[in-house]
Amino acid sequence: MNPFRRIVPDLQTNEPPNSLCLLRLSALGDVCNTVPLVRALKRAWPETALTWIVGKAEHRLVHDLPGIDFIVFDKGGPFAGFQHARRSLHKRHFDMLLLAQVSQRSSLLASLVQADRRIGFDRARSRPGHGLVINERINTVPFQHQVDAFLEFARYLGLSTDGVDRRLPVPEKAYEFAREHQPDAGRAVIISPASSHTRRNWYPAGYAAVADWVIERTGRPVILMGGPGPIEKALGEAVEHEMKNTPVNLIGRDTIKQALAMFERAACVISPDSGPAHFADAMGTPVVGLYAATWARRSGPIDSLKHTIDCFPEAARKFTRRPPEDLRWGKRLERPGVMELITPEMVIEKLEPLLSD
Repeated sequence: MNPFRRIVPDLQTNEPPNSLCLLRLSALGDVCNTVPLVRALKRAWPETALTWIVGKAEHRLVHDLPGIDFIVFDKGGPFAGFQHARRSLHKRHFDMLLLAQVSQRSSLLASLVQADRRIGFDRARSRPGHGLVINERINTVPFQHQVDAFLEFARYLGLSTDGVDRRLPVPEKAYEFAREHQPDAGRAVIISPASSHTRRNWYPAGYAAVADWVIERTGRPVILMGGPGPIEKALGEAVEHEMKNTPVNLIGRDTIKQALAMFERAACVISPDSGPAHFADAMGTPVVGLYAATWARRSGPIDSLKHTIDCFPEAARKFTRRPPEDLRWGKRLERPGVMELITPEMVIEKLEPLLSD
């Protein structure tokens, strides 16, 4: 039985709510793709008090969005995180909750939020427990990209989503870092080789072959970027070892805001399915996405899909013997060797028109 069950006579909201709580904790790329929803809400309802419950790491990406009150949840210490959320939400009541995540952790957090209207995903995108803490669902749209899936919350409420700004705020000090490492805007090619899911990562020799081609054929610098974790550092070192030429290796040496500035200043970014692919895309820079374990149609850089290599359909046929349309939307094929379906020649073919000048 759903304790939050409620009959809603009208799907659209005629009067702006006084207060609204958005719950999307993670991951970095998904939080980046939630920003257009936030912008659509703020544009339509500028006087509505908007609170966003977001993960600690992800808060670094969006903390400077104006006009938002954040409740930061630390997933690293979940008990303490829930206690902090409980204290932060105590005696607070919202007109509306948008539950834009279907994980069990998010559903538990949502149960702490007091709200009249509790809007979540449609049944096709739902997971166990999600339906217990909502009383309305957005519309089902088959094969919908993640950005549009989040914007579906705004459309469900009758709000316009046309022309929403995807860019993330970047402070001047971050731009200073970018100018220091990229004196010539629009020239460098950035490779962000690592996803947090290792089987979404391309192989070092592939990155190296492409990086050498960029340096030798176009004369452009290649910059390696990524977080400070051991996976990112090890992959960056492996790419360097395989290369004949020398890249600039900034892996682990920048902040998330500096990364945004670097991406914005680059000619293009090469990345697997990861946060940086969406960051660069949001900043208006072409992204050559490397997709095989996941479907770019759902989670690719939305404004760079024409530059993206999408081998997921081939992976679906190879590993499941089924066409991708027959798989559950959002299915991952993180199998050994899946990213080897992508060849350096495929990547170079996408780079040539981007670097032709």
